[in-house]
Amino acid sequence: MLKSGEVRKQVGQRLRELLPAATGWQESADSRIGSQTADLVSRFQLAGQEHTIVVEVSSLGQPRQIRASVTRLNEIRRELPGAHPVAAAAYIGPQSARILKNNGLGYVDLSGNCYLAFGNVLIEKEGKRNVRPSTRPLRSLFAPRATRVVRVLLIEPARTWRLEELGKAGGVSLGHSYNVVKRLEELAWAERDADQRIHLSKPADLLEAWCESYTYRVNEITSYFAPERGTRKLMGDLARVAAGAGRRYAFTLNAGAALLAACTTSSAPTASTSAPPATSAATSSGAATTAPAAKPSPAAAQSSPATASGSPAAQASPAAARKVNPNTASIPEIQAALESAGVPNAARWAREVDEYKPYPADDPSFAKLRQNLAKYNPAPDVVEKIISALSPA
Repeated sequence: MLKSGEVRKQVGQRLRELLPAATGWQESADSRIGSQTADLVSRFQLAGQEHTIVVEVSSLGQPRQIRASVTRLNEIRRELPGAHPVAAAAYIGPQSARILKNNGLGYVDLSGNCYLAFGNVLIEKEGKRNVRPSTRPLRSLFAPRATRVVRVLLIEPARTWRLEELGKAGGVSLGHSYNVVKRLEELAWAERDADQRIHLSKPADLLEAWCESYTYRVNEITSYFAPERGTRKLMGDLARVAAGAGRRYAFTLNAGAALLAACTTSSAPTASTSAPPATSAATSSGAATTAPAAKPSPAAAQSSPATASGSPAAQASPAAARKVNPNTASIPEIQAALESAGVPNAARWAREVDEYKPYPADDPSFAKLRQNLAKYNPAPDVVEKIISALSPA
């Protein structure tokens, strides 16, 4: 892990790279501003105007440290109204970035992410991965066993717990409970009261981070095809068969949304089941769960569109990848197609695809979309998976 002094030195150089037209750079470290000490103060001229950027360096850039930086930077902004407060770290993730932007503050990290907004300047780069992943990733917090503890806490977010109670309720050891709670405290998502009882301090942040890191593709997925077009009827058949077999189930993705919002349609019903798909009576149409499940279903199945195998014409066969026309499809439909193609963070990319339409019907390579996606620096295979899910007509 880089020390604050090393981060400060590299951030100074990073600012010069982001503002190549600026001149007359002057930098000072550990400058006293009112009751606060700024790690770095950079003064420069840009377009005939003088500017001052005040930098607060965090060694980790985790939400807990960033919230503390917000307090200090706001104090500096009151003491020095014309300055542009900026937080800096080796890596500033999406949640930390959101905290800073919501407070009207900029940020720069050493992984390539940044947000600078002052005067006529607006520079924003996001989506870069941590090039120095020395801190433990959130993946460890949302591993199957760890989520047992997380789930217990989220079910009753206002309750306070003793460590032994948490372990018992989650079915994990005392040591494992301790490790999960310690990680939550590091992220400022949990805290202890005067009696050392544990409770969530930021349940919404925890749930959002879980959603961002979750993918239903950790489950085993099987696709089926059915000539039957009655989606609601098929869902009813599947529900009756699952209930009759004593299996827990839940319709997910667009199928689940269609049950709550009449305007939502689903041509490929998906569902999560608690046991392997039945081979008689009916076959589950999928377990592509979009919300974290208590246990990753060992036989989750996604359909396109799915079938009840007891139907006269229900010879199950692998389904071809589903494509949509981005010029006419809704964002949920685009998202479903991207998920079927294995695109990670499909919700985010669906919004990007929708933003840059319309696309020329005579361009099957989607050159326009490729050009716009390039600014986010996605992995090449991600771009190809996105394109593979789309059809220009």
